[in-house]
Order: sequence, then C-alpha cells, then structure tokens
Amino acid sequence: MPLTRLRNIGIAAHIDAGKTTVTERILFFTGTTRKIGEVHDGQATMDFMKQEQERGITIASAAISCAWNGYQINLIDTPGHVDFTVEVERSLRVIDGLIAVFCAVGGVEPQSETVWNQADRYKVPRIAFINKMDRIGAEFSDVVSQMNQYLDAHAVPFHIPIGVEENFIGIIDVITRKAFIFKEFERIETAIPEEYLQATEEARAKITETIAEFDDQVMDLFLEDKEVPDELLKKAARKATLKLMITPVFCGAAYKNKGIQLLLDAVTDYLPSPVDVGAVVGTDVDDREKTHTRCPSHKAPFSALAFKLIHDPFVGQQTFVRVYSGVLKSGMALLNSTKGKMERTGRILRIYAKDREEITEAGPGEIVALIGMKFTKTGDTLCDPEQPLHLESILIPPTVIELSVKPRSRKDREKLGEALHKLAGEDPSFNVHYNEETEETVMSGMGELHLEILVDRLKEEFKVEVDVGAPSVAFRETITTEVEHEYRHAKQTGGKGQFAQTALRLEPNGGNGYEFVDRIRGGAIPNEFIPSVNKGIVKTMEEGILGGYPVVDVRVVLVDGKYHPVDSSDMAFQTCASICFKEAFRKAMPILLEPVMKVEVNSPDDYIGDVVANLNRRRGKVESMRRHRKGSQKVVAFVPLMEMFGYATQLRNISSGRANYSMDFFRYMPLPGGIQDEVLKKAAEKKRMEKEQ
Repeated sequence: MPLTRLRNIGIAAHIDAGKTTVTERILFFTGTTRKIGEVHDGQATMDFMKQEQERGITIASAAISCAWNGYQINLIDTPGHVDFTVEVERSLRVIDGLIAVFCAVGGVEPQSETVWNQADRYKVPRIAFINKMDRIGAEFSDVVSQMNQYLDAHAVPFHIPIGVEENFIGIIDVITRKAFIFKEFERIETAIPEEYLQATEEARAKITETIAEFDDQVMDLFLEDKEVPDELLKKAARKATLKLMITPVFCGAAYKNKGIQLLLDAVTDYLPSPVDVGAVVGTDVDDREKTHTRCPSHKAPFSALAFKLIHDPFVGQQTFVRVYSGVLKSGMALLNSTKGKMERTGRILRIYAKDREEITEAGPGEIVALIGMKFTKTGDTLCDPEQPLHLESILIPPTVIELSVKPRSRKDREKLGEALHKLAGEDPSFNVHYNEETEETVMSGMGELHLEILVDRLKEEFKVEVDVGAPSVAFRETITTEVEHEYRHAKQTGGKGQFAQTALRLEPNGGNGYEFVDRIRGGAIPNEFIPSVNKGIVKTMEEGILGGYPVVDVRVVLVDGKYHPVDSSDMAFQTCASICFKEAFRKAMPILLEPVMKVEVNSPDDYIGDVVANLNRRRGKVESMRRHRKGSQKVVAFVPLMEMFGYATQLRNISSGRANYSMDFFRYMPLPGGIQDEVLKKAAEKKRMEKEQ
C-alpha cells in the first residue's frame, strides 16, 4: 500500500467523552470486528485489561489496524484520566494526526485542555468530533465556541446536525452539501431539509472565507464571488489542517452509530499520511548539536522509536515501535542508540487490540510490536548500526505519590520483585525502590488511581498477595544556599586501610536536577576515582538526608581532594564523598519540596463560593475563574497534593454531586516551615517505630 494511503491516528479526550465508544464503532464499520463491544458492559475491544472492564475507563493506550476505502488506519485509543497522562504523551509522540473527541453536553473539560496542549507540543494536526449529540443539553455551536475561546483551536464546523437531543437524526456535510439520515447501522443519503438550506450555505461560505486566507486559488474564486468546487475546497482545507491553521469539526452520536462513517471519511480526507508529516529529525549520537533527517522512505536508513512496552502472558514482552524510515525485517540487527547496545528483532506483529498477526517486515509509517527485545524501553531509538541517530524521546513527568507494599509470604517476595520489574518496564511514570531500613517496597506514581490499578494488577495478573500502606506524598529535599565543605576519611584496621579526602561545593540548581562538575587539577584525585565520588553522592541523594526523601536540584562541584597510593580505593572515595555531601547538605539550609497540583473544577454557579472557600482551606491559590457553560463556572487553582486527599468525596458533598474536577502535576515548591517541621517529625517517628519493631 502506498504511504499516502496510511494514517497513524490517535483518539484522545476528557474522561467520559466517549473515545472508546467512537473507537469501537470505527472498528465495527471498518469490518475489523463483527460485534460491537460496549464500555458499560465491559466488552469493549480496546479496553481488554480486566481493570479497564471493571471500571469502564481506558488505562493503557491500545493500538489496532483497520482499513477504510482503500486506506490503512493505525489507530491508538488513549486514556482520558489524568493519572495516565503518560499514555497520552507517548501516543502523541508517534501518531501523525489526532481525533479530539468532545462531549456535546460537557464541552471543553479540564482534561480536554491538557490533551490539546500535549498535541500542541508535538504539533499534531487534528480534527474534532463532537459526540453525544443525542443527549439532553447537547449544544453543537456552543462546544465550537468553547474550542475557540479556551483552546484557541480555530475550529470550523464542517457538519451541521439535523435535529438535537432525542431528535438528532442526521448530519449535513457542509462542503459536499449532502445530508445523511442514520437508521440502526445504515446511513441514508437524502435531500437537505428546507429549514437547513440557509444554515448550510452560511456554513459553507464561512469555510470558504476561512480557507481563502491559506489558499490563493480559493481566495481568487471567493473574491470574484464564484462557486468553489468541492474537491478544491477539500484540498485547501486539508492543507490548512496539516499546517495547524484550522481544526475541522464534525459531529455524531457514537453509541447510536451516527456519524462514524463520515468521521472515517474525514480521517482520510484531512489527517496526514507519513509523507505529509515528512522527514523526522534526530540528533547525532556523538554531537547533540548536529542533526540528521530521515525521510519516510523504504530506501532510507532504518530508524524507529519504541513508545510502549506490554507484557503479554502468551508471547512475552511486546515492544511497540513506530517505524520512521527504512524497512524492519525479522532477525535484523539493530542499534539501540539510547542505550548504546545491539538488539536483534525476533517476531514482528501487527496488532488488532488483543489479537495479533505475524508479519515478516514493516516499512515507514508502520506501528508494530516486536518480540525479543532485550534492552529497549519506552523512548529508546532503534536505528541502522551503520548510520546511528537519536530521535526525540518522550517527556515523563515526575512521580508525586507513594505507596508501600509488603509481600505476605517469602514465596510472594520473589514474585513481587519480578512483577514490579515488569510493570516498571511497561510504565515509565511508575518507579519502585526498596527501603532497607523498613524492609518495605515503595511504589511511586502519578496519582491514587494509578497506584490502585498497579496494586490490582499485582494481585490479578501476577498472583502476588501484598499488604498495602496508606498513600503518601512524594516529597523532595533540596538546598537554598551555597556551601563549601571538606571531609577526610581515614581508617586503619590492620593491613590495608581506607583513605580519601574530598572538598565539595554545593550550589542550588533550581529546576535543573542534579549536576556533577569535576574541577580537580594536577591529579589531586586520580581520574579513576572521580566516578566513585559521583557514585557516593548519587546514592546518598537517593536515600535522602533530612527525612529520607530523594534530594533534587543540587549542583555539586568537586574542587579538591587527596588520595593515598595504597589505601585509596573506589569504596573509600564513595564513603568519603557520601559523608562530605551529607555534612555540606545540612549546612546549606536544606528544605523540603512538595508536589503542587493544577486543579480545575467545573461547578454550577450555586456552589462556586463553597468550592473556592474549600480550595483556600486546602492552601490552594485560585488562579482564575471563568464562565464554563450557561449556569456553571470553571475554577483553576494550584493546590499542594498533600491537601488533596479525600477531595473527591468532599467536592461531591459540597456540590450535591454536580461538580467535577481534574488534577495535573504542576511543579515542586517549597513546603512552609511549620508544615515541614511536622512532616519531618512524623518521618522521624515512623523511623523510630520501625527500628523498635
């Protein structure tokens, strides 16, 4: 199949906008599935994880291939819940176009904005689908206005709904001036009802006027007041969509099978092929200032990005990759340029949700799963060993919430380690570490639901029984002032002793993580021991100093030191650097940092005062309030995560269940002094009790 007939698209939206239902209908109408699966009865094809079926939400992005009118569509259904934002992030990194789904009643919801901003970051062309047009309170034009007002989407309606709410029976395609009525699984072309003729002409004139700005041919016809042919208008609209100048808006009611065929036509008409996206740009492996381009061609050197890992009980680990250039064949030797290691491809699979088809090769633009990858993780580049490059990786936000788990038996302990290793490999937004003092395994993730699902998977998938602690906030430690400190480590215990001396300068490094600078002159410390100093510091930073929380945003300069030709060793310098760093850290006015969340609440006007007062009580800072829909407002506030536990229940009580909210990580900020003392006191008390046990 020619590359121009390939579409790599994602479907993304706020939770409950109907993304998975839209996907199910796409699979049905393209003949990929013979039976329609529903989210509410746990039978959705794309929600095949047990946890997704039980909760009626999408957790993991699922990939599937289908065909429509001679086009191959690789489709990725992504989660709407903010705890799984990394799933959306990594999908957006590899798709070429996006269907943004909006609820005709809810309109632009908080998570819609998050997804839209993510798509903006990767410059993904998109079309919008306003779903649930059959619901009470559905407002097509209102949602289009919200898209322009809140997302700056340049939204242009390409559809006009015939009827609304329970009377929604069909759709008018504005460009072709065709009307369609939907009955069961049929779409019937019909004449445009008389009362919609004027609205159709006005909408077409609006499209023509908007498109004329980006196309000279259309502009000439528009200025001469001449009819613009359908094909020319479509071609110009496609060009404007690909350049992110406009967002064509379509409508329907997926659950009632209305508008899906027209949406599929829109995917092939307006969303890009790999050829439209053009060459991908990567950096040189040795010199990050130098760039290399790879065209979507079979003849170009091979390059691909791994964007997802799944552990499949039947075939083992599946590594999902997007091929950008060249041809991938079974048994081919590849370079993982991120890790600097060679890989050999085993089997290549084209995925149909939980079903799979083995293929012998995959070309540019393809999204496939590989079996047999040993080192490759999310965000790694796979390329031709003779012509290596690095492709842009995937942004992974920091974890903000922790949970301790303890295996119930010795047998479960071994299984737990193995299971957590697999889960951490699949999900880059999930970290795990072992606390030797407390003998607890600490899981950290993006939110309460995220960790709840992972614990559930441990029990269901890996059959590991664990006792779970209460969720806690993932604090961080840092310094606020510059300090220089020297430490001499000398031990003599019969035979070979231990000797090392280091002088370190610690500087605040706000927002830039950890940085190690070697300023040793004249061989005061031999070169082979410099990495030992860094190693000792890194280990200490992971364990924490104030309250056992990881240390971040510190620049450490190794300014001087001494060594002994016999007694100096790797371990001596690690120990010396660790103690030197601890002592310097305590002198550098250390503080705790807490994760602060961006909280967006949609509430009816009647409860807005109580909502704001409640956020203020939680140490929240209200950034803005604006009209959301008729009779409701949207509040945006920044609130510390430690104050947000139990918020869902309280918001339900305040608003009689009528308000909803979404929460997204914003950044780490200093913890107020009084609260810091309290947190450290609790941490010390917990340590003391654990030692006594």
